[in-house]
Amino acid sequence: MCGNNMSAPLPAIVPAARKASAAVIFLHGLGDTGHGWAEAFSGIRIPHVKYICPHAPTMPVTLNMRMSMPSWFDIYGLSSEAQEDEAGIKKASDNLKAMIDQEVKNGIPSHRIILGGFSQGGALSLYTALTSQQKLAGVVALSCWLPLRNAFPQAAAAGGSSKNVTVLQCHGDADPLVPFSFGSRTAEKLKSLLGPDNVIFKTYPGLSHSACPEEMVDIKRFIEKQLPAISDE
Repeated sequence: MCGNNMSAPLPAIVPAARKASAAVIFLHGLGDTGHGWAEAFSGIRIPHVKYICPHAPTMPVTLNMRMSMPSWFDIYGLSSEAQEDEAGIKKASDNLKAMIDQEVKNGIPSHRIILGGFSQGGALSLYTALTSQQKLAGVVALSCWLPLRNAFPQAAAAGGSSKNVTVLQCHGDADPLVPFSFGSRTAEKLKSLLGPDNVIFKTYPGLSHSACPEEMVDIKRFIEKQLPAISDE
């Protein structure tokens, strides 16, 4: 769906139980697919919301000794000083913005769309939301970081519509892959860009690089708040 691999399979979709008036586009982490997250969202589904879980294209990943795996962009290292795949991040972000545009054409306005993701997918969703011209309903950022962080606030200002977006950021304090410190520093950066009232940072004690039931309940509450049912539904 993103990158150069045009044969990426169609997204896993959890359709709305009735006419969809809102959508969540959620991106999986490195080496994963959208199927597991589609199953997770089916367990917390809201009747008027459509859940779209795309699959990343398969590409060589430097962090994985250049072996190919599903990835939204290349990752060179996990340290805060590691070089970043700027071209790949921007290309994947453009493709994600095109996916938002497609949902708008399908009849769901951008302010009724939440972007989200886990780990690498969360990073891409944050970057995309902050640089998008579309006004979004919110962002769900799980166990992730803000890529190309030194490009902000300039990139956010160029985005135009991102200033009022609300972010739910969740992170386990026992994460061995994306350290909790990455999450907390990202939250502080987001607060400086969006204002402290627009960033909700939730910590889950003992949680590693994964999700938990408590977190899924928090995500459902956030979606219900940001994407309420329309009165005539």
